[in-house]
Parts: sequence; structure tokens; C-alpha cells
Amino acid sequence: MRHLSVLGKYFWKYRLRLSAGILFVVLSNYFSVLSPQLMRFIINYVDKALSLTKHDFVENAGEYDVLVQKVIRWIDQERTVAQVVVVGSLVILGLALLRSFFMFLMRQTIIVMSRHIEYDQKNEVYAKYQQLDTSFFKQHRVGDLMNRIAEDVSRVRIFTGPAIMYIVNLVSVIALSVFFMLQSSKELTFYVLIPLPLLAIIIYFVNNTIHKKSERIQEALSDLTTNAQESYSGIRVIKSFVQEKNMFEFFRINAETYRKNAISLAKTEAVYFPSINLLIGISTLLTIMIGGLYYINNEHNISLGTIVEFVVYVNMLTFPVSAIGLTASMVQRAAASQKRLNEFLDIQPEIQDSPDAKDVKLEGNIDFNNVTFTYPDTGIVALKNFDLHIKKGEKVAITGRTGSGKTTVAQLLLRMYNAQEGSIQFDSIPIEQIRLASLRNQISYVPQDVFLFSDTVENNIRFGIPHASKEAVREAAKIAGLEKEIEGFANGYDTMIGERGVTLSGGQKQRISIARAIIKDTAIVIFDDCLSAVDAKTEKEIMSRLNPYLEDKTAIIITHRVFSLLQFDRIIVLDEGAIVEQGTHEELMRIPDGFYARLYARQQEGREE
Repeated sequence: MRHLSVLGKYFWKYRLRLSAGILFVVLSNYFSVLSPQLMRFIINYVDKALSLTKHDFVENAGEYDVLVQKVIRWIDQERTVAQVVVVGSLVILGLALLRSFFMFLMRQTIIVMSRHIEYDQKNEVYAKYQQLDTSFFKQHRVGDLMNRIAEDVSRVRIFTGPAIMYIVNLVSVIALSVFFMLQSSKELTFYVLIPLPLLAIIIYFVNNTIHKKSERIQEALSDLTTNAQESYSGIRVIKSFVQEKNMFEFFRINAETYRKNAISLAKTEAVYFPSINLLIGISTLLTIMIGGLYYINNEHNISLGTIVEFVVYVNMLTFPVSAIGLTASMVQRAAASQKRLNEFLDIQPEIQDSPDAKDVKLEGNIDFNNVTFTYPDTGIVALKNFDLHIKKGEKVAITGRTGSGKTTVAQLLLRMYNAQEGSIQFDSIPIEQIRLASLRNQISYVPQDVFLFSDTVENNIRFGIPHASKEAVREAAKIAGLEKEIEGFANGYDTMIGERGVTLSGGQKQRISIARAIIKDTAIVIFDDCLSAVDAKTEKEIMSRLNPYLEDKTAIIITHRVFSLLQFDRIIVLDEGAIVEQGTHEELMRIPDGFYARLYARQQEGREE
């Protein structure tokens, strides 16, 4: 239960709904427990009036509820036996209607409250996802993250709604019923309640088992969800390598694990719930047997009405007491889910605004001062004693072998990671003193791995500037060399893009990503190998249009290829996280057997072929 204590803030937020809901539960059960008392009165009244038995019992008005006493006085006013029965039955019907009315209000408050809490929790979890840094998402599977915001939050909602309702219902029904049972006959109440301690012991031991099995089910479900999500996303790769059978086998193993855990829990509950009903049935039998013996022997002032009253009370307790198991299962599952949510929500992102961070207008000067960075999840040293100084308006190309640290430069500039050693500055201001939102809003970034959303072409381009005009979208598409192709789509800029851009070619996806960066029109532009999927002709077209666009901007082009159409102020050659060559194209070409010279030669040979 301690894991669920964090929900207190939501209960306080919706305290009026919760308080009203609890009141309606109590009122509903209050009118419910009055009916057995009226039944007792009517049966005893008929018994005495018609002299059905010769037993002498004293009708003590003090054993009835105050409201019932008033109703009895009203009913018992020079009426015939038939009239008393009819009027009493109508009053019982009225009590049932009142109970139903308050049950309706109860669900309108508590269940609606649980939906509000579910909404708030999902927003909280999603907001947390947005705060966490890149390293977190590298270490956690998408399926597990989806399971937390969907399955775990839903199970917690079951606790904040139905479980709370059942708990209050259970407490109020038992309290009211036992109170009036004691008022009616202490001796009979004692025997009727004998099975309840045994019930409490069973619940205590079985709940621990249910809790452990619920946690295993959640873990298995996360694995299953991850497996399915990866298969859906990589279906083209699976089909191209003819691995459908193997992937199905992986899914089957995960599904089998989930099935076994779910069946194990179902078997536990299958024994649990009937056991509770058995104990309730024993209580009913004890009521009839012992009450009947008291009545036959004319002991303890037990009447036929008292026996009927107790049988109704016991049956009234059947659902609440049997729901102890269901409610306990809900609470245990919710606790297991909330524990997973708490572990996630308690994670503090490594990348966050420092207390002295502020909004800064970036001019375009960038300084890497002796920066060393090692990826925390792999231990790979990406940059070593890296020094790079870029002036406002400079065009810098960064090239090198795969794994040389090129993309890491972009990741550090966007502060997706913090450098372990050295410092990064914009306009002589340490990057840690610039608010993350301010920093990233002022950098146009085209990532190496293009990601498009399941939305229209236009909305994907204006993703960074939601209120950008249609003219700005079309201008960005034109510079990215995509305007003619978009106009050729069936719905033009309103064409829907499939998940992750599956309906587009690799080159089209890259150019939409370029247009998305261009439309931001920032002082700093970072292109990370963004033209690898386009042909030479399209590359020339894009580069010729980028030249005027980049004229007054600080541009960092990360690439494996050499762009002869774009004049770079400097070309940086990286190898194993360090700068091995730097200079203009002409200067680097003069280095004998230089890395850049060999790269350029191979590229030219490829084009001639």
C-alpha cells in the first residue's frame, strides 16, 4: 500500500468528489440495511396478529433504527394485517429506490473521479517522458514505456475508482449490518460472524501471492508488448530476411510466459473467490440452524422475523465480503503497477536546466574547449580532448570514418548529453547556463536518423514552428528540393505520411527533415549526414539553394561525403574522437596521403564511373 500513498495528491485535488462519493456510498447502504428491519417487523406483526405460533417474544422498539421506528409508528395505525403488509412492502420498495438513486450518484462521483485521476496520471507520465534525456531512452525498451502509460495507469485507475468504491461499500455495509445485528441479537450475531476471522486469515496469505504473481504478469506483458512493437516497426526487415517463423517463435515464447503467469494467477483466484462464498454460505446455514433452534426452544427472544432479518443481513454481506478478494486483487495489482510508475517518475534526468540557467539569444559563436565525452551506456569514448572554435557565420564541415565522433558533436551542441570533461560555450556563455528550451529553439537540426510523424507533409515540415504560414512551408520545401515532388502527391501538402514516413522514399524523408529545420530560420544550423539517401543531381539542386540560405548563419555540416558546391570556411577531419586534419579544401588536398585527400579522390572516382 505504501506505493499507492503517492496518489494522495490526486485524492486531495478531487476531495469534493471523493467526499461526496463516500457520503453517497454510506447513504446507499444505510437505506439498504433498513429493509431487513422492516421485514422483521412485518413478519412479527403477521405472526402475532394471526397467532401463527405460541412463542412469546418481546418486540423491543429500541432495537430498530430511529427512522424505522418512525415508519413503524406510521404503518401501525389502525390498519388491517393486509394493509400493513402492503404498506410495508411499498416502503421497502421506496428504500430500494433510494438506495439505487444514491448508488447512481456514488458512481457519478467516485468513478468519474477515477477517470480524472487517470487523465492526470497519463499526462504526468507523458510529461516525464518529455523531460528524460537520450540515455534513458537508449536503456529502456519502447514496449515497456508504452506498457507503463497504458496498462499500469489503467490498473491504478481501477484502484482509484472501483476499488475505493468497494472498500467504502464493504466497510459501511459491514459496520451498519453488524451494528443492527448486535442490536437485534448478540448471541446470534456471534455465531453468524464466526467464519469472518478465518476469512481474514485467508485474505492475508492469498493477497501476498496475488501481489507477487501480478508483478510477474506485468513484467511478462512488458516483454510481450516490446516484442510486438519491434515486430510491427521492423516488418519490412523481417520479411526481406524471411524471418517470420523465427520472430513468431520469439513472440510465442513471450506469449507463453505471459499465459503461464496469467493462468497461475487465475487458478489462485479460482480457489480464492469460491472459498469466500463458501464461508458466506456457512454463515447463512449457521443463522438458520442456530436461529431456528433458539426459536424452537423459545430462547434469547428470537422470533421468525429475527431469523429472516439475519438471513437478509448475511446475504447483504455476501457481495461486499466476497468482494474483499476482488478488491484485494485490485489493490495488489494497482500497487504493483504504481511501484513501476513510482520507479519511473522518481528518475531524475541528467540533462536539465541549472538553477542559474537563462534565456540567451545565440549569435552563432561556438567553442569546444578540451572536451572529452564517453557514452554512459556503452563506455565508448566518442571525443578526446576535443578543441573546436567556430565563429559567427562560419561554414564548417565535419567528416571522418564511421564511429569517429561526428554525430557526438551535434548531440553535445544540443545538450542531449553533458560532456564529462572540458566545456562547451555559445558566445562565451557555458552551455549549462542556457535554458534547454532556449538553446534548442535557436538551433536548426537535421538528425542522421530521420523521424517523421503520422501526419500530413505540411504538419511534418512545420513541426518546429506550429503556426508557420503555408508560404513559409512551401519556401522551406523549395529550398529542400522537395516542392515538385510534393505537388505530385495525390493531396499535395495535405498528403498523410504513414508511420515513421513509411510511404516515402529515403530521400524524400531526408528532404522533409531538412525543410523542417530550414523553416525555423535560426542563427545556427546543424546537418548530420542529411543527404546520404539522395542522388547526385538532387544533391546539387539542394546545395545550390542552401548556399544563399546559409549565407549569414553558422552552419555545421556533418558528412561522409565532400560537397564541392558548398564553400566551407573549414573542414574538420575526425578520427577516434580527435581532430586529425583541418583546413580549407585546398589546404587539405595539399596534405600528402591525407585522409581528406583520399576521401575526395575516392568520391571523384565513384562519380566518374
